Amino acid sequence: MADKYKTLREEAFEANREIPRRNLAIYTWGNVSAFDGEVFAIKPSGVAYDALDPESMVVLDLDGALIEGKLKPSSDTETHRILYREFPNIRGVTHTHSAYAVAWAQARRDVPLLGTTHADHSDTVIPCSPFMDEEAVKRNYELETGNLIVKTCKDRALSSEGTTMILVAGHGPFTWGKSATQSVYHAAVLEEICKMAYLTVSLDPQIQPLPEHIVRKHWERKHGPAAYYGQR
Repeated sequence: MADKYKTLREEAFEANREIPRRNLAIYTWGNVSAFDGEVFAIKPSGVAYDALDPESMVVLDLDGALIEGKLKPSSDTETHRILYREFPNIRGVTHTHSAYAVAWAQARRDVPLLGTTHADHSDTVIPCSPFMDEEAVKRNYELETGNLIVKTCKDRALSSEGTTMILVAGHGPFTWGKSATQSVYHAAVLEEICKMAYLTVSLDPQIQPLPEHIVRKHWERKHGPAAYYGQR
């Protein structure tokens, strides 16, 4: 194996190992990819997490051509490819079937912004796409999943920097970030936000969103021009 993609493969491998560590999927129900601006490395299809190693990661370019790898890439590869092509600022994508996020996706509901934990990571609802139409499913399901995510963001005027989490109706969550590791972090955060929202709505079905002035405070203190959360 050429050393050219060694670091990229290792990044993808380590990020994929975070999925079971964070209880975001059972069996093989999730995948992560890492992108270097030209090619991306992704988990092979149907391989258990404890059977992975850096050499098993599959490297492809943005045209979908195989660059390196002996195994078949994830069945969700086309979705990852579309997201990298359409969101050029991102460097990692994660897809899981974590239970609470999937529950909101199956209910076809946006995750409402109810508390400061949510506001620390997003200043808007977590959007849920509409169902994919029948013709799109027939064309290329995974590619059209990517197109549906991109269209949902565009239709709602959401940027891929301000929004790093989305639910695909009837399917589940996709998250992204500035690295593969950060995309998994966002997947773990999304699952907790979905769990908190589910419990809150169960306690009070008429609950109102968090007031905007509190949303702005929590978002800006972590992400605004005068952010002061953490070490600088």
